[in-house]
Amino acid sequence: MHAPILLVEDNPDDEALTLRAFNKNGIQNPIVVTRDGQEAIDYLFGRDSHAGRDTSQQPVLILLDIKLPKLNGIEVLRQIRAHEQTKLIPVVVLTTSKEEDDLLRSYTLGANSYIRKPVDFMQFMEVVKQVGIYWLMLNEPVQS
Repeated sequence: MHAPILLVEDNPDDEALTLRAFNKNGIQNPIVVTRDGQEAIDYLFGRDSHAGRDTSQQPVLILLDIKLPKLNGIEVLRQIRAHEQTKLIPVVVLTTSKEEDDLLRSYTLGANSYIRKPVDFMQFMEVVKQVGIYWLMLNEPVQS
Protein backbone atom coordinates (compact mmCIF):
# COMPACT_ATOMS: atom_id res chain seq x y z
CA MET A 1 0.00 0.00 0.00
CA HIS A 2 1.38 3.37 -1.03
CA ALA A 3 1.29 6.32 1.35
CA PRO A 4 -1.09 9.07 0.25
CA ILE A 5 -0.29 12.38 -1.38
CA LEU A 6 -2.12 15.39 0.04
CA LEU A 7 -3.23 17.83 -2.65
CA VAL A 8 -4.33 21.17 -1.19
CA GLU A 9 -6.07 22.90 -4.09
CA ASP A 10 -9.18 25.07 -4.27
CA ASN A 11 -9.37 25.34 -8.08
CA PRO A 12 -11.43 22.41 -9.44
CA ASP A 13 -9.73 22.63 -12.86
CA ASP A 14 -6.22 22.46 -11.37
CA GLU A 15 -7.34 19.62 -9.10
CA ALA A 16 -8.68 17.66 -12.08
CA LEU A 17 -5.52 18.32 -14.12
CA THR A 18 -3.28 17.20 -11.26
CA LEU A 19 -5.27 14.02 -10.66
CA ARG A 20 -5.31 13.28 -14.38
CA ALA A 21 -1.56 13.85 -14.69
CA PHE A 22 -0.78 11.54 -11.77
CA ASN A 23 -3.10 8.88 -13.15
CA LYS A 24 -1.73 9.18 -16.70
CA ASN A 25 1.82 8.87 -15.40
CA GLY A 26 1.14 5.76 -13.33
CA ILE A 27 1.46 7.36 -9.89
CA GLN A 28 -0.27 4.78 -7.70
CA ASN A 29 -0.33 6.65 -4.42
CA PRO A 30 -3.84 7.52 -3.29
CA ILE A 31 -4.47 11.25 -3.49
CA VAL A 32 -6.34 13.01 -0.72
CA VAL A 33 -7.74 16.36 -1.83
CA THR A 34 -8.51 19.20 0.55
CA ARG A 35 -9.97 22.37 -0.90
CA ASP A 36 -8.93 24.98 1.63
CA GLY A 37 -6.14 25.55 4.10
CA GLN A 38 -8.20 24.80 7.20
CA GLU A 39 -9.33 21.45 5.79
CA ALA A 40 -5.69 20.57 5.06
CA ILE A 41 -4.73 21.26 8.68
CA ASP A 42 -7.78 19.32 9.90
CA TYR A 43 -6.75 16.35 7.75
CA LEU A 44 -3.12 16.39 8.90
CA PHE A 45 -3.99 16.62 12.58
CA GLY A 46 -7.20 14.55 12.58
CA ARG A 47 -9.58 17.35 13.56
CA ASP A 48 -13.19 18.29 12.78
CA SER A 49 -14.39 16.46 9.63
CA HIS A 50 -11.21 14.33 9.76
CA ALA A 51 -11.51 13.47 13.47
CA GLY A 52 -10.69 9.83 14.00
CA ARG A 53 -8.26 9.64 11.09
CA ASP A 54 -5.11 7.68 11.95
CA THR A 55 -2.63 10.56 12.06
CA SER A 56 0.29 8.16 12.35
CA GLN A 57 -0.28 7.61 8.61
CA GLN A 58 0.84 10.94 7.18
CA PRO A 59 1.17 11.83 3.48
CA VAL A 60 4.39 11.01 1.67
CA LEU A 61 4.10 14.39 -0.10
CA ILE A 62 2.03 17.57 0.21
CA LEU A 63 1.26 19.62 -2.90
CA LEU A 64 0.24 22.99 -1.53
CA ASP A 65 -1.35 25.93 -3.30
CA ILE A 66 -0.69 29.38 -1.80
CA LYS A 67 -3.92 31.19 -2.62
CA LEU A 68 -6.46 29.23 -0.57
CA PRO A 69 -9.71 30.11 1.18
CA LYS A 70 -10.02 30.12 4.99
CA LEU A 71 -6.29 29.66 5.68
CA ASN A 72 -3.68 30.54 3.04
CA GLY A 73 -0.92 28.18 2.01
CA ILE A 74 1.77 30.17 3.81
CA GLU A 75 -0.05 29.68 7.13
CA VAL A 76 -0.65 26.00 6.34
CA LEU A 77 3.08 25.59 5.71
CA ARG A 78 3.89 27.41 8.95
CA GLN A 79 1.67 25.01 10.92
CA ILE A 80 3.04 21.93 9.14
CA ARG A 81 6.61 22.90 10.01
CA ALA A 82 5.71 23.80 13.62
CA HIS A 83 4.55 20.28 14.57
CA GLU A 84 6.78 17.32 15.27
CA GLN A 85 4.55 14.81 13.45
CA THR A 86 4.43 16.82 10.19
CA LYS A 87 7.58 18.92 10.06
CA LEU A 88 9.55 16.48 7.88
CA ILE A 89 6.86 15.79 5.26
CA PRO A 90 8.05 17.11 1.88
CA VAL A 91 5.99 20.12 0.85
CA VAL A 92 5.96 21.28 -2.77
CA VAL A 93 4.31 24.64 -3.26
CA LEU A 94 2.44 24.36 -6.56
CA THR A 95 0.89 27.73 -7.29
CA THR A 96 0.00 30.33 -9.88
CA SER A 97 1.40 33.06 -7.62
CA LYS A 98 4.10 35.13 -9.27
CA GLU A 99 4.69 37.19 -6.13
CA GLU A 100 8.33 37.10 -5.04
CA ASP A 101 7.18 37.51 -1.44
CA ASP A 102 5.28 34.19 -1.66
CA LEU A 103 8.40 32.49 -3.02
CA LEU A 104 10.63 33.90 -0.28
CA ARG A 105 8.15 33.18 2.53
CA SER A 106 7.59 29.63 1.28
CA TYR A 107 11.29 28.79 1.36
CA THR A 108 11.82 30.65 4.64
CA LEU A 109 9.10 28.52 6.24
CA GLY A 110 10.63 25.30 4.95
CA ALA A 111 9.04 24.48 1.60
CA ASN A 112 11.05 21.80 -0.18
CA SER A 113 10.24 23.18 -3.61
CA TYR A 114 8.31 26.05 -5.21
CA ILE A 115 6.81 25.51 -8.65
CA ARG A 116 4.73 27.96 -10.64
CA LYS A 117 1.91 26.17 -12.43
CA PRO A 118 2.20 26.46 -16.19
CA VAL A 119 -0.92 27.74 -17.95
CA ASP A 120 -0.46 25.32 -20.87
CA PHE A 121 -2.11 21.93 -20.27
CA MET A 122 0.73 19.82 -21.71
CA GLN A 123 3.34 21.75 -19.72
CA PHE A 124 1.25 21.33 -16.57
CA MET A 125 1.03 17.57 -17.20
CA GLU A 126 4.83 17.43 -17.60
CA VAL A 127 5.41 19.39 -14.38
CA VAL A 128 3.17 17.04 -12.40
CA LYS A 129 4.89 14.03 -13.98
CA GLN A 130 8.32 15.37 -12.99
CA VAL A 131 7.14 16.17 -9.45
CA GLY A 132 5.83 12.62 -9.11
CA ILE A 133 9.00 11.02 -10.46
CA TYR A 134 11.28 13.06 -8.25
CA TRP A 135 9.37 13.09 -4.94
CA LEU A 136 7.88 9.59 -5.13
CA MET A 137 10.59 7.60 -6.90
CA LEU A 138 13.96 9.35 -6.57
CA ASN A 139 13.79 11.25 -3.29
CA GLU A 140 14.74 9.40 -0.10
CA PRO A 141 12.22 10.40 2.56
CA VAL A 142 12.82 10.31 6.29
CA GLN A 143 11.21 7.17 7.71
CA SER A 144 8.98 7.98 10.66
